[in-house]
Amino acid sequence: MPRPRKRLAGVSGQDKKGPAGKRIKTKNANEASAKVENSSPPRTSALKRCGKSSSSYWLMKSEPESRLEKGVDVKFSIEDLKAEPKQTACWDGVRNYQARNFLRAMKLEEEAFFYHSNCKEPGIAGIVKIVKEAYPDHTQFEKNSPYYDPSSKKDNPKWSMVDVQFVRMMKRFLPLAELKTHHLTHKATGGPLKNMALFTLQRLSVQPLTQEEFDFILSLEEKEPS
Repeated sequence: MPRPRKRLAGVSGQDKKGPAGKRIKTKNANEASAKVENSSPPRTSALKRCGKSSSSYWLMKSEPESRLEKGVDVKFSIEDLKAEPKQTACWDGVRNYQARNFLRAMKLEEEAFFYHSNCKEPGIAGIVKIVKEAYPDHTQFEKNSPYYDPSSKKDNPKWSMVDVQFVRMMKRFLPLAELKTHHLTHKATGGPLKNMALFTLQRLSVQPLTQEEFDFILSLEEKEPS
């Protein structure tokens, strides 16, 4: 079994230590039970909590720098994802209900920004896509895992994960500071980032994006840093 490299993906400080992130795919992930039945809320109900009626785009945070969580190095960067077999990994460790519901709302082939969090320079490093929809997170049942949840039962798992695959690096890294500048400008002018969850729900490590938010952020990689 590969050495675990992950961090929790539930609630995270935007620039502070806290649970949020993912781990490499292991055999246990493949042995996890089938997709949770009768426990995934309707797609729109989770998204409406963020004031969004639907979403096909996401932002997912992970830590690119080493940090021990109960003896486990939770580091997992986009470069680590690229190094995985088929450049694919499970996004486990979510321990926040809203973030979990966003995972359960994801559909195959939807795209997400891979966001480096809790590091010297947080920001968007690349793009991934969803290649397996939500199914039970095996780490909730592993007693030696930092993310073990004794209250979760195999016949009714609390926590879910998805599988993601590397799509590409951003043409240039988009730092948080630059995104925040646009957010503040758009709050005043009514631009596309005015309500971006990265700033309005900043502790969530799994967040929905509108089409307008996604497209605007993509346009930034073609421009010189502001």
